[in-house]
Amino acid sequence: MSRIGKQPIPVPAGVKVELAGQLLTVTGAKGTLKREIVQDIDVQIQDNIIHVSNRVENTRVNAFRGLTRTLINNMIIGVVDGFKKVLIIEGVGYKANVSGATLTLNVGYSNPVNFQLPNEVSATVEGNTKVVVECIDKELLGLVASRIRQVRKPEPYKGKGIRYEGEYIIRKVGKSGSK
Repeated sequence: MSRIGKQPIPVPAGVKVELAGQLLTVTGAKGTLKREIVQDIDVQIQDNIIHVSNRVENTRVNAFRGLTRTLINNMIIGVVDGFKKVLIIEGVGYKANVSGATLTLNVGYSNPVNFQLPNEVSATVEGNTKVVVECIDKELLGLVASRIRQVRKPEPYKGKGIRYEGEYIIRKVGKSGSK
């Protein structure tokens, strides 16, 4: 049985949750998020508390129950507080710049890389080497942050590249000059 899926989700004040068939809509101070719920999962809203339950009892549906509960909880957190990821750029001459919805990355290629941000995602650059990406949708935020990191992954010898804040890069020993 899913232990996460059994937990009720409290809806904070100022958040409006609507369920139309299998389409769940969450509206808050930061925006609106929509998600289609799996057919085998039943979502009930009672007195500002959301309960997620199975329509059919089997292990596959039970896994979806925990997933659905977590996704709904992330939607509520997103419209109240939002999510952010921090990317660190390491390397001599490596830097970033934001103008409008375009993130320009100078990361060792002959030309700068222009990364187009989706409308829902905003980015700010602190000190030319720290990129803060913010969004209310946690799934979209993770996707955009991973695509930015893919522009220049951190390499294991000097650690140059784009990495997440708090990510540890395992360093390798270079060639030795002994005969």
